Amino acid sequence: MPAIDSIPGRLLARAQATPDAPAIWHQPPDSGWQAISWGQYAAQARAFAGALLAMGYGKGWGVAILSDNCAEWIVADMGAMFAGAVPAGVYPTLTGEQAAYIIEHCDARVVVVQDPAQWAKVHALRDGLPLLERIVIIQGAEQVSDPGAVGFQAFLAEGAAHADAVQARLDGLTDEDLATLIYTSGTTGLPKGVMLNHRNLAFTSKAAMDVIGGVGPDDCMISYLPLSHIAEQMFSLHLHVTGGYPLWMCDRLEKLKETLLTARPTFFLGVPRVWEKFKAALEAKLGELTGAKGAIARWALKVGHAAVPELVAHGAPKGLLGVQYRLADKLFYSKLKAQLGLDRLNVASSGAAPIGRDVVTFFWAIGVPIHEVYGQSEDCGPTTFNQPFPGKRRLGTVGLPVPGVQVRLAEDGEILVKGDNVFVGYLKNPEATAEALQDGWLCSGDVGEFDGDGFLKITDRKKDLIIT
Repeated sequence: MPAIDSIPGRLLARAQATPDAPAIWHQPPDSGWQAISWGQYAAQARAFAGALLAMGYGKGWGVAILSDNCAEWIVADMGAMFAGAVPAGVYPTLTGEQAAYIIEHCDARVVVVQDPAQWAKVHALRDGLPLLERIVIIQGAEQVSDPGAVGFQAFLAEGAAHADAVQARLDGLTDEDLATLIYTSGTTGLPKGVMLNHRNLAFTSKAAMDVIGGVGPDDCMISYLPLSHIAEQMFSLHLHVTGGYPLWMCDRLEKLKETLLTARPTFFLGVPRVWEKFKAALEAKLGELTGAKGAIARWALKVGHAAVPELVAHGAPKGLLGVQYRLADKLFYSKLKAQLGLDRLNVASSGAAPIGRDVVTFFWAIGVPIHEVYGQSEDCGPTTFNQPFPGKRRLGTVGLPVPGVQVRLAEDGEILVKGDNVFVGYLKNPEATAEALQDGWLCSGDVGEFDGDGFLKITDRKKDLIIT
């Protein structure tokens, strides 16, 4: 076990406490849903780390991951951390040249790719990647003729005999060691590598869990947003091992509906475009209802919208409106949520970009309370949070600072952040680091204001932030 509180250490603790409990549900090609237990997850991460160390992998070296969401993505990321290496997610939609820049920039000797198509993207530019030694292919390795390529399972097998070396590397981890790289940029310029250390990830995931109110094995979440993004990593990797809930993998947005109906998550992270698509689809479906069903739906939506202020402030409406709301839930909301796979939902969040007030109000009205979250890669994602408790949330704001994080406004209104969630700096970019970090404060590039109760509202941007 690492001497520090870390994400790898929390996985090992889970594996020791509940080795047979499901950690990850995934759907291999041409197969149904299969569970990977906490014990299996930890063993695979150890094996991946062992394979890196068998290659002579040094502490702090990069491991690039170019794939859609899948169990192997999670294992590779965690395995890299086990080895003291630094995982760097690469959006699978990037061009070969864009992907190659990140691979080269993070000094990756190993790149994990999803399939032969992604292998070809990297292989075509291999002459410009002198440090690259191995390409690990998750699916379809047998279709590739390349002495420098290896299948994912074969790579794990190479690491099985190096458990002692992995343990030594784990034991040597420190809070200041880099844990992950998040590549982010605005609409122009080269991507910047956001360096996050083990303290950053351990602190933020624990703080986020405390804000949510505690999660555990009876909860579950779907991983479907790009894992190269800090928000998805925080919930699918770091909060996952901190809270110990099962994670359901969804590799394509087109499969989200069926995955929702199977997993029935208790909390769900969305971005505005996802919530907007949900709303448009629901409104189109509701518009098709006629007769008694249509009348009930219209009445229920009217009641729901009227109840939103009391739902936010008190958790439930009172008096006659409360009676109407409970009836509307029985006749309409509960059935609608069951059709969406959201009937077990306790917490719904939205982040990464501003969301329309009409979208948030619509979902509150049907019993899906969206809580806005604010943050960016440079502060590990969740920095302010509308918490799922009366008095701790306010529509039209991005919530209160998470415990242990300071948020203040500069003279020009720029949001400044300080705490153990704030990043180390930008990889190989001291100029940008000096601009972003001033006197220990992260200059967010966003402009905001606080209301009288300390809730933060984003009002403008000084610069473009992350691409989602």
